[in-house]
Amino acid sequence: MTRPPFSQAARRLLRDTVFDAVDDLVRERGWAATTMSDVAAAVGLSRQTLYNEFGSRAALAQAYVLRETDRFLTAIEDSVRAHAGSARDALHAGVEVFLSAAADEPFFKAITSADDGGLLSFLTTRGAPVVEIASSRLATLISELWPQARLRDVTQFADTVVRLCISHAAQPAASAQEVAATLTRVLGPFLDEAVGATG
Repeated sequence: MTRPPFSQAARRLLRDTVFDAVDDLVRERGWAATTMSDVAAAVGLSRQTLYNEFGSRAALAQAYVLRETDRFLTAIEDSVRAHAGSARDALHAGVEVFLSAAADEPFFKAITSADDGGLLSFLTTRGAPVVEIASSRLATLISELWPQARLRDVTQFADTVVRLCISHAAQPAASAQEVAATLTRVLGPFLDEAVGATG
């Protein structure tokens, strides 16, 4: 097994440690009240070292959001795979897992709070990387589970579902179960056609 170079492994450890510290601070006080000095002190680094690694507070926030997003996407992928026998069931399960996590997980509560200090924007107005990564991973998963589906349909569907889920997470109007049922009912016919479901 090939091991990563020491410098690469050390940098990965550094970034994971910083992200864990940011996570603790965001859950405790919110992003608006979290400074680079707070993060540096929590990790035991100088503020300059933190800036050297991430460039800016906004860049650190985006990297943190992407790390947490990756964790949620993995849970969603597992749920979709567990329901691969039915595309509609997979859609329902994936949406419900995401929205349930968004409602219960302190990270999402912090990110969507009114005083988040702009952290929500990394999922919405400045969320292009999050949307692109999530859409790409979902499209790849759909193509793997239902290889007969046309790439254009898969790409459009994945992008639509991701944007709708982020919108519902940011401004919930119903329970995760209700939203999952609604999105499945609305998007189900397109999904059936895309994957060639017969009923």
